[in-house]
Amino acid sequence: MKLELPRGMRDLSYEDTLYLEYLRTKFYETISYFNFKIIEPSPIELLSTLEAKSGESIINEIYNFQDKGGRDIALRYDLTIGITRFAVGKRDLRIPIKLANFGGVFRYDEPQAGRYRYFHQWDIEIYDNFNSETEAEVIELVSNFFNKLGLETIIEISDRRIIEEYIKTKYDLDDENSIGNIFRAIDKVSKKGIRQVCMEYKEILDGKMLEDLLEICSFKGTISDLISHEKLKNLQSIRYLQNLFTSLELRNISNKRVNLGIVRGLDYYSGIVFEVFDQISNIGSLVGGGRYDKLPKIFGRPDLGAAGAAGGVERIILALQYHNKLPQNNKKIIYIANSSDSVRNQSLLILSNLRKKGFTVEYDMSNRSLKKQLYDASSKEVTLTIIVAPEEISMNKVIIRNMRDGKEMVENIGDLDKKIYKFL
Repeated sequence: MKLELPRGMRDLSYEDTLYLEYLRTKFYETISYFNFKIIEPSPIELLSTLEAKSGESIINEIYNFQDKGGRDIALRYDLTIGITRFAVGKRDLRIPIKLANFGGVFRYDEPQAGRYRYFHQWDIEIYDNFNSETEAEVIELVSNFFNKLGLETIIEISDRRIIEEYIKTKYDLDDENSIGNIFRAIDKVSKKGIRQVCMEYKEILDGKMLEDLLEICSFKGTISDLISHEKLKNLQSIRYLQNLFTSLELRNISNKRVNLGIVRGLDYYSGIVFEVFDQISNIGSLVGGGRYDKLPKIFGRPDLGAAGAAGGVERIILALQYHNKLPQNNKKIIYIANSSDSVRNQSLLILSNLRKKGFTVEYDMSNRSLKKQLYDASSKEVTLTIIVAPEEISMNKVIIRNMRDGKEMVENIGDLDKKIYKFL
């Protein structure tokens, strides 16, 4: 029998879980400063809930099936939908509602670097009364998180309303479906290039209009550059982005710039959008987010605004790996070895007492010779080996061997924990 995993799946190694827990800890530390509450949305949703958010075509990108009751259900493909479903159903929660999670999601798409069909995200969401400070709060948290990780990132920010206003003003186009196609086209430029996108949409959108819009969306620069942009300077919607940048300046967020090519292709985004990139590596977007007031409305809460962000955990780990910033396993391990079977019981007593005091302690469970125990200790990169021998134990003492230099000392059992703390 050949044991294989389904395509796009993987087992997590010891190092993988170490890095995941490292990011989880840093994430939870960061959200605590902003008073976010952690919830765990269900890993299984009704298919109709996912389709309400993303349309019937989402079925091509998810794991869906019928349960034993004949209900159409699916595995969650992001955390936003479950957290939003939770928030809109809790009318007793006071605004702003600040919720977060760190968990696994499933997507049936093409595996790529840093992305599997089962992968991990962290997610923050704020449900508000359409407050313009919400996006600044989200971006500040994201910036603080990457500062905590020691990654130098650039936050690229746009506002879909700027492009919408430009389309409506210059081209007198107010068709929601056409505007949606335009945003989807713009979103593909970074992956496919302008020429290929124009070819793909030539039968759907006016060619000259699309070329003009793609040229507009190639703008990257400061907010001052945008305000003085010849084609855009008279648009009223620029003020939203201007207010956001003012708030970010007050929050000392300097690693930001305007990028009108950031539109976030999903239709439910409704205003400010942003993505975060590592400034040196070419890993791709580490975080995406923005305002998505349309989603609570779809779920029956038009009174509730929403903004948030989601980070790709595996991609962030790749970025940390690129910069050699992943944590090292510096756990100090103590090994208990006994020189004969006559002192095995005393060895177990010492082992148990040290574990209760918080030390990581290994020992030989196979009753092997002292020589083989010491070899076992060396192979496990042990820091200290405590040798329990009949002569020393009769005086209530043990031998401590420093595994780095091989030096030994004899110490009283009563002082053992203090000596170990001092050494470690």
